[in-house]
Amino acid sequence: MNASPLRRERLWDGFALLLALVGFLASAQVTFRIFEAIPHIEDEMAYTWQARLIARGFTLTIPTPPCPNCFLVPFVVDAHGQRSSKYPPAWSVVLALGERLGARAWVNPFLAGLSVWLIYRLGKRLLNAPTGALAALFTVISPFFLMNSGSLLNHPWALFLTLAFTLAWLDAFFPSRIPAWLSLPTAGLSMGLLALTRPLTAVGVALPFAVHALIILWRGDARRRWRLLLFGGIAGAVSLLYFVWQYAVTGDPFLNPYLLWWEYDKIGFGPGVGVREGGHTLVQAWFHTRFSVGVGSHDLMGWVYLSYLFFPFGLIALRRRPQAFLPVGVMLALVAVYNLYWTPAWLYGPRYYYEGLPGAMLLNAAGVCWLAGWVTGKGRAVRWGWENRLGLAGLAFTVMFLCAANVSLYLPIRLSMLVGLYDVRASDLALFLSPEAQKMPPTLVIVYPQRKWIEYGRLLDLSSPLFDSQFVFTIDRGEILNQEVIQFFPGRLVWHYTPGVTRLTPVSDDAP
Repeated sequence: MNASPLRRERLWDGFALLLALVGFLASAQVTFRIFEAIPHIEDEMAYTWQARLIARGFTLTIPTPPCPNCFLVPFVVDAHGQRSSKYPPAWSVVLALGERLGARAWVNPFLAGLSVWLIYRLGKRLLNAPTGALAALFTVISPFFLMNSGSLLNHPWALFLTLAFTLAWLDAFFPSRIPAWLSLPTAGLSMGLLALTRPLTAVGVALPFAVHALIILWRGDARRRWRLLLFGGIAGAVSLLYFVWQYAVTGDPFLNPYLLWWEYDKIGFGPGVGVREGGHTLVQAWFHTRFSVGVGSHDLMGWVYLSYLFFPFGLIALRRRPQAFLPVGVMLALVAVYNLYWTPAWLYGPRYYYEGLPGAMLLNAAGVCWLAGWVTGKGRAVRWGWENRLGLAGLAFTVMFLCAANVSLYLPIRLSMLVGLYDVRASDLALFLSPEAQKMPPTLVIVYPQRKWIEYGRLLDLSSPLFDSQFVFTIDRGEILNQEVIQFFPGRLVWHYTPGVTRLTPVSDDAP
């Protein structure tokens, strides 16, 4: 006897929940085994610094320390006697919650698991449960997804907000069992928080929905127009906090803190934008886009050069579902808007496009399901005739071979490239976490890098932004400035540390 439609739906839901759990556990494995749950790149160092500051009292700034360059923290800036992160605060507030709970490393894996579930829900809503489940499966084994989900970057949070916004928008402006009083605030809050997390990404995510909003204003009924105005009011009110934040950290609501670190770190084209002489250009943007999309052809699915293989068939499968072109449009819009930024991203995959991942996974999954006959004009599953069994077997073999090659070859190799990234390893911190070191009194550690600044920077995860942790680290700036710093911390033991030694040796304050 065939299972009832309700039973089949519950089975698919159960499978998707299992995939969400796998996504959570796989991301946690990347966090602890690949990245060792510590910051590696400058962005992560700034986010964790900001999160710790917020966790200690929900403050965004602290007084600038004496000799600011002696306490260098990447992308942490000083203005008007106050020190703050250059990044908007929404992600660091979430990360601060993890800090307070002693679970910072688990925040992104948790968000990753939620996102896998929401990708299933999106695919199920737009096509059917098998398509949603396949999109979720593709996500779980995606190198692009796992690299970012295991990091301390803000992309998993932004992905979650993008998915929450997309589903809530669909519930608010298309037939749904979810009441508008719930979906509208969810959509508005999600978009507003996205603007407080990654402003340019928020613009890219919003673009396809802005086109839909214009259609609603032109052709929609009064009820949908009022819903649109309510959404705009909520999203706009939250987004305006961005200028409140800029005022709080710089004293000027229109001064971007990015410019306090690099004055050329701007959006747009022309002189003064980016590091190239003459500024950012359309030609440079084209080359950056080609490069990033090329990286994505490997990292998105782990199918070397073939990660977009099923996109054309996915477009065919979605052609009669206008709703589906909203998440697909997000993917394309992000590629477009990041032409305005002067540098590409490739280390963690083309991460500036990361929030377009649902559209990419939906296209690949829909393409496979359409070729398999699971998607008809009305989105129903169909039976396969004997004449189609051979083609179905070939499709199944192709997909399984590509996924197996990714999981067994590409994914392990790609992740292994990130071990010890930028010469940052947990073993570098072990000396200060040893039982002997933990018994020491509060200590100021003057670090003497031998090769590059990261020998100091990788130790910052052990230090409090408020300089009240057991170890406070400062980078050597010469005898005069070192003595100035020492006088700022009366009562602390002073240790002089050269990376590469096997033990710390306390010496007198006037040691060279």
